Amino acid sequence: MPDALDVTPYDALLLLSFGGPEGPDEVVPFLENVTRGRGIPKERLKEVGQHYFLFGGVSPINAQNRALLDALRKDFADHGLDLPVYWGNRNWAPYLTDTLREMVADGRRRILVLATSAYASYSGCRQYRENLADALAGLEAEGLELPKIDKLRHYFNHPGFVEPMIDGVLQSLADLPEDARDAAHIAFTTHSIPTSAADTSGPAEAHGEGGAYVEQHLDVAQLIADAVRERTGVDHPWRLVYQSRSGAPHIPWLEPDICDHLQDLHSAGVPAVVMAPIGFVSDHMEVIYDLDTEATAKAAELGLPVRRSATVGADPRFAAAIRELILERAATESGHEVTPCALGTLGASHNVCPAGCCLARAPRPAAAGADSPYA
Repeated sequence: MPDALDVTPYDALLLLSFGGPEGPDEVVPFLENVTRGRGIPKERLKEVGQHYFLFGGVSPINAQNRALLDALRKDFADHGLDLPVYWGNRNWAPYLTDTLREMVADGRRRILVLATSAYASYSGCRQYRENLADALAGLEAEGLELPKIDKLRHYFNHPGFVEPMIDGVLQSLADLPEDARDAAHIAFTTHSIPTSAADTSGPAEAHGEGGAYVEQHLDVAQLIADAVRERTGVDHPWRLVYQSRSGAPHIPWLEPDICDHLQDLHSAGVPAVVMAPIGFVSDHMEVIYDLDTEATAKAAELGLPVRRSATVGADPRFAAAIRELILERAATESGHEVTPCALGTLGASHNVCPAGCCLARAPRPAAAGADSPYA
């Protein structure tokens, strides 16, 4: 047995994710949870619902989270990390508040949170913190003793997140027709968000055109493109593009859309494309529909060979990265000097979000136990 790793002061890890339906009857209630208060047009809601029905009304995200839970537990056991792992969702069962209530009943008092979103943005970070604050406020109203909760830092540039994506792009390039491979372009994709949300993502000093959200994705894309060049000897042109827009047409969102980009590449005579969804942790609905279904159909219409590279999912290297992040944060909280692990030009992200980071849509107070200001 490996020696036990010290994660003092933490006594549990919470995997916090988006959630998804697991049957046709759950699709509409799930989408109503997701869009409550966001002003999403009903037509868009119906359209997205049909995406789920194409796959039997089942989102793959919950199964993928279960696989990640298994990978984390195996990695922890193999390396002597005695830390129980729980799972809660923002929008569907198991709901976050129910999971936190269970953790309190189990005596957990100092909890680390792993969110299934790697980059800075309101919806990818701060909203999860607001969800945690709301859940804690609910438990406080029930008279329960509140745990202290800390969220793990952004891991977009951790080697355990980046290396599996490099391998995925290499495998996708190798799967292209040989006569098109060397001239293929790479389309690094992520979720489109309103430009106003992108511009105010990250700490206040990072605010500006695209904010930390775009900057972080560009840094990861460059890391992958550089690694591909070093390992193949071919310098593939690339661009960061976007997918899964869901907002009202009159509101500016990040562009270009992946389908428009494929059209442009085809018109320019590009012989093949690898779509690399670097903005997504796993192959959930927005990957298997927007890329594997919609964008792939667009490419087929154009006669453009495309391959879609794998997301990180439950890759053992990602599970190991989470273990390393836990140990890093535990050492920091215990007063030890730590050199955080990060690739690229941006360095490791902050542990505690500063005021003004990823500005909220409306001012919200901090709840007891939350580790971030909500200014």
